[in-house]
Amino acid sequence: MAMVNRFARALRRASLVSCLALVAHANPLLAAEEAQPSALAWRAEQAKRNAALDAYISRKPIAYRWFADFPFGLSSGAPYIVLKLLPKLAPEEWGSEKNFLDVAGLFIDERDPTYPIARGFGFTGLARNDPAGAVDYAALSCGSCHIGRVRLDDGSLHYLDGGVNAQFNLVQYRVRVVNTINKITAGATTPQEKAERATEAILAALDKVHAENKNYFYNNYLFAGRRFDAAYEERQIELFKQDATAIVGKFLARAGLEFTSLLDLIDKNYKGFEAEMKRGFGGMADATGVSTSMAYAAAEARGENPDPKTSLPPTPGITDFMAVWEQGKRLVHWSKDHKELIDGGGQWNGNIPIPIFRNLAAELTLGLGPDTDIRIAAFAEDLLRDLPAPVYPFPVDLALAKKGEALFEENCAVCHRPHNGKVYDLGTDLGRARVVSEAIAKGARESFIAICPATKVVEMPPTGERIAPCARFDGLSLANRSDFAMADPKTHDGYNALPLGGVWAQAPYLHNGAVPTLYHLLVPRERPAAFMRGRLDYDKKFVGFSWEVPRILMRDEGYRFDTQAFGALSNKGHDKDVVEDGKTLKLDWSDDVAGAMALVEYLKTK
Repeated sequence: MAMVNRFARALRRASLVSCLALVAHANPLLAAEEAQPSALAWRAEQAKRNAALDAYISRKPIAYRWFADFPFGLSSGAPYIVLKLLPKLAPEEWGSEKNFLDVAGLFIDERDPTYPIARGFGFTGLARNDPAGAVDYAALSCGSCHIGRVRLDDGSLHYLDGGVNAQFNLVQYRVRVVNTINKITAGATTPQEKAERATEAILAALDKVHAENKNYFYNNYLFAGRRFDAAYEERQIELFKQDATAIVGKFLARAGLEFTSLLDLIDKNYKGFEAEMKRGFGGMADATGVSTSMAYAAAEARGENPDPKTSLPPTPGITDFMAVWEQGKRLVHWSKDHKELIDGGGQWNGNIPIPIFRNLAAELTLGLGPDTDIRIAAFAEDLLRDLPAPVYPFPVDLALAKKGEALFEENCAVCHRPHNGKVYDLGTDLGRARVVSEAIAKGARESFIAICPATKVVEMPPTGERIAPCARFDGLSLANRSDFAMADPKTHDGYNALPLGGVWAQAPYLHNGAVPTLYHLLVPRERPAAFMRGRLDYDKKFVGFSWEVPRILMRDEGYRFDTQAFGALSNKGHDKDVVEDGKTLKLDWSDDVAGAMALVEYLKTK
């Protein structure tokens, strides 16, 4: 617990530093600004919300750490030792000496600088009851996609817990793993020969780094009374060497399956866009495609000849990662007759209404199946239900925001309200809304219930409390009600209008991230066909991450995103006025830019 409490204190210190930066970045006009009631009021609001966020995480430090760092898998993924050796085996494929995973958009979290790998990867020694009892495997955590960052005016980074890691590129990671494997197995032809050749290269690299640094793999990390020190490292190396060829062979097979499944998905749904999909996109993924294609590729490998028309998604489903704070505002409830779940929905089209199954679906995106650690889904449900959205960390013109609030209430609030379960077709590409076929929905329900039936009981650390996370929802038993694990696809043919807490941090906009700023969302005639994504600098005027394509990149950060390159990336939609309940709602503000700017100013405060 001591390490957990220290991390909570680090979160509070990081927030304090951010608050101080908010004051410092306004210099040299600070004295003049302090005389303005609007500026003083907004700084007070920032301090209040930051304190509330810090207090919330401080009350749930264990749930937070499981969300941020703990691996999805219990005993699979990449052998942790092998993962850490990748930059030694193929340095040309990997990133900086400090953080080799920066090439895939994963970062070192400065709030926990001794953590031995980039945020977003966890290792099973953190979660195992007996930390020294088995070989450690590494797998991605919730934090890989859902902890973001924004760069403040003083150059410091402000963390967005529950936000979007706009730089994480799962495809880049998997492709680079395969390239590394191809290098160390060059010339081998059979699976056994490849495993032996790879093992030889891995053991040579292992002995070399361990001779130079007895804490190379774990950095003498201390967490909740567990010390991942030189003795722990020595034991892990011993366990790995006892069965190295078999462990490596399993890793090669899994990495190959992950790559071939990607190729299967691209071949079916991304014709003419193959090269781009093989490079991947930071902050985006075809999550449904990734999870279903893993199952499809595994069936292929077993010689079962699965049908791609029914086993793979019917449409391209590439979308942005979502911000996951304030999940309680999206929560569904039972209808009076208990036959339906209504008035809410979680992800883009809300077709997985119950939070525990939605969290399991995120884990299954990585294809872990029965190896999925249900405790992570349970901790995430607890953490995210009331996790506050981050406050906008830059100045706000509250007088202008007040004008925008009235426009919001008149035109936006009726749809973007909490617990609105309606799905809308506003002219955006509907591929993501239609990515789940009836066959895929049936398979998903079966997978959820097989992994987490109503009778499943797990022990939650550190107290050992026994819970049945999938037994009940909203007071009703889920026994024999697997149909509620995923909704009928036909009833979710569109996208939810989600509550807009922290909307400033959710750029770019639309489900596919094809609109760079709130201003461009409201003034569609000015939407750029191409812009930069994955930047951490911020456009405080238009409200979104820095998006203009520069002649010369000042930082090696971000990538050019072309909304005309493929249909699923279209920036059309949410661009025409609509009639809702007999009232015209203004979505296109092209004829009232001043109104749009007032709305943008108000949305900074959400």
